[in-house]
Amino acid sequence: MNEFSPPLKLAFISVHTSPLAQLGVQKSGGMNVYLHELARELGRRGHHIDIFTHRPDPAGREVDGSMGAGSRVIHLALKGLPGPRSQEELFEARQQFAAGVIRFATRNPIRYDLVYSHYWLSGWVAEKLKEIWQIPFIQMFHTLGQMKHRIANRSFPSTRTREELRITERADAIIAATPAERAQLRWLYRANRRKIHIVPPGVDTDFFQPRPAEPARRHLALPPQAKVLLFVGRIEPLKAVDDILKALAQIRVLRPAVFRELRLLIVGGNPHELGPIRQLATRLALREKDTVHFLGPLPHSELPRAYAAADAVIMPSDYESFGMVALEALASGRPVIATQVGGLAHLIEDGHTGYHIPTREPGILADRILHLLSHEKTAAAMGHNAAISAQRYSWQRIGDELLAIFQRLLSSVQRDR
Repeated sequence: MNEFSPPLKLAFISVHTSPLAQLGVQKSGGMNVYLHELARELGRRGHHIDIFTHRPDPAGREVDGSMGAGSRVIHLALKGLPGPRSQEELFEARQQFAAGVIRFATRNPIRYDLVYSHYWLSGWVAEKLKEIWQIPFIQMFHTLGQMKHRIANRSFPSTRTREELRITERADAIIAATPAERAQLRWLYRANRRKIHIVPPGVDTDFFQPRPAEPARRHLALPPQAKVLLFVGRIEPLKAVDDILKALAQIRVLRPAVFRELRLLIVGGNPHELGPIRQLATRLALREKDTVHFLGPLPHSELPRAYAAADAVIMPSDYESFGMVALEALASGRPVIATQVGGLAHLIEDGHTGYHIPTREPGILADRILHLLSHEKTAAAMGHNAAISAQRYSWQRIGDELLAIFQRLLSSVQRDR
């Protein structure tokens, strides 16, 4: 059903990463899934969505309509910036990017109703489009620079901080994934509370749903009796994959019989990113292709099989603004053992759909893993509860909430003119 007449024309800005990018490598992750799935949901309702992003391959096509009716990805070639580039380089090219968006809209021609920008790199572009087109813009940060760098105990880049502060002031509305993110925006950025709307990302509950483990394990050449743990995500320090390996090393000492049946699947990362994790596994005497399986990045279409193969999904992150992987795991009927940070604190119900653990405590992680694997009825009940809890996050519901915000914002702008 389309609540707008005529349908909305929306410009999504994602300067540094495309919804079509391979997941689990470099900066590709939950935000890519969010853009892809939201655009498809709104496109199914009859709205028109153009997602503007950097074109890393100069020979690649400008317009890609493969996501489905109503949504397109527009790849903008930036002069002097072919191939993957750093955030600093892309920020320096922000004026060129904004000019590319305007040029595309003028050439086609198309007039957008509002701009929805993602991540701090896109906010400047959205502000410029608002100024030129005289339409509102909405911002979703996905991660906040001050939070990431406080947790990592590093000084944060002044450019990013300055831009995030300015975006919170200039945006007409801000989408926060969780109450925790709203509090962070208020505390660290002094954001106007009336601008902030809490709308979590969603999950395709038809695509991610409980499936039997045996066929998935057979496909992955895993023993049917194995106890399978799964990590899915980018390989970076804040994801704390090293804590999973340390927990397995402790399990080997505490419960050697259980350890012999354990298999850890790591989905994500390129060979360079996985190098330090492989080295740590070797130092801890965790044999590759025996205890630890590095599957590398998988297409999104293959993730349901990975979740189906698992007894539990492990997320020991230091920081997660939301935790899309946790939501996909819950929808797949798998309990999640995760740190009580960011969105994970809200997604996981301790003792009901999984377990919360403190950050950087591999001993406690090992204990929770052993408890879950030793109580099959409890694990099965958690998986059942998990699938039910994920229904609250269907993309249909999330689309309804976002469209209601779009409608109120556009109505407010029209009244003020």
